[in-house]
Amino acid sequence: MSSSESVMTEGMMSLLDLPNLALECILERLEPDGLCRMACVSSDLKDMCLSDHLWEGHMKKKWGRIIGSAAYKEWQLHISSKMESNYFLGGEKKGLVMRYLSKLWPVMLVRSSSVSYDKSKKMEIASPDDSIVSCYRALETGKFWFPAQVYNRENGHVGFMLSCYDADLSYDSHTDTFQARYPPHGRRSAAIEIGVSWDRLRAPPVETSPHDLHISDCLNDLRPRDHIEIQWRRNKQFPYGWWYGVVGHLEACDGNENYCHCHESDTVVLEFNQYAPGSRWRHTMINRRDHREEGNEADGFYGGIRKLYHKDEISTWQHFWPADILE
Repeated sequence: MSSSESVMTEGMMSLLDLPNLALECILERLEPDGLCRMACVSSDLKDMCLSDHLWEGHMKKKWGRIIGSAAYKEWQLHISSKMESNYFLGGEKKGLVMRYLSKLWPVMLVRSSSVSYDKSKKMEIASPDDSIVSCYRALETGKFWFPAQVYNRENGHVGFMLSCYDADLSYDSHTDTFQARYPPHGRRSAAIEIGVSWDRLRAPPVETSPHDLHISDCLNDLRPRDHIEIQWRRNKQFPYGWWYGVVGHLEACDGNENYCHCHESDTVVLEFNQYAPGSRWRHTMINRRDHREEGNEADGFYGGIRKLYHKDEISTWQHFWPADILE
């Protein structure tokens, strides 16, 4: 190397020579795969690229709409079980080995990426189990099954139109869809559905178990034309699903808003207009003063009610409105 080349080399600035604030601004603009690649450059960059501060935004952007408190609790149980398993199976010796491998991992990843870069492997970087990037990676690779709810379960089966049921979900990055596993109930075994799209998923809006009655806190506020969703199950052995409906007028009311007193009555009419007039599923009535699970083995059992206050929730339900009226 000539003396002039040596001077030029010594004068070049490394990325790590930048002030931390400038470096963070650069890293914040990177997509997840870019952060993973950058983490392979050096141990200093690895610590920065895998920090919760950088991954919190990516987590919220991609997963925030469908990852709720139930999924977060399940993740905490998942990592606790994993840590406990590692402790009993590996002990201190395994801990030392894993720490050693974690230092080699970026080098191994860089070498493998020079040959080929498989999208399904892009998240394979050693990181603490309780970090946000570990959760993101577990979701992205489909290794973590998380609880959420699915609109129109089982590929929009006519028996589940305009409903939303609890399921455990696993992401498939190759198809950008999910596999849903519905819990068994009665004599029916667990149902599996593949190819579930993002728009059919939501985080559970309440923490009530699908086997428990939701305690309604909106009954006194219900008025005709309000949008609601209500728990319903086929029989006592089934879990509840949430079903979309609207509040209707009492039979004695002509629907004129200027003279309507339906909101003063203890009886509330709930309409499910996706069903044809005359259908036994078209409407039901509840008592707002003494509401509890109501129904029978023939028509099923109605449970707790949620009033929908936000336009985005209402529009999501209406997005799944069936093309034909149901019988």
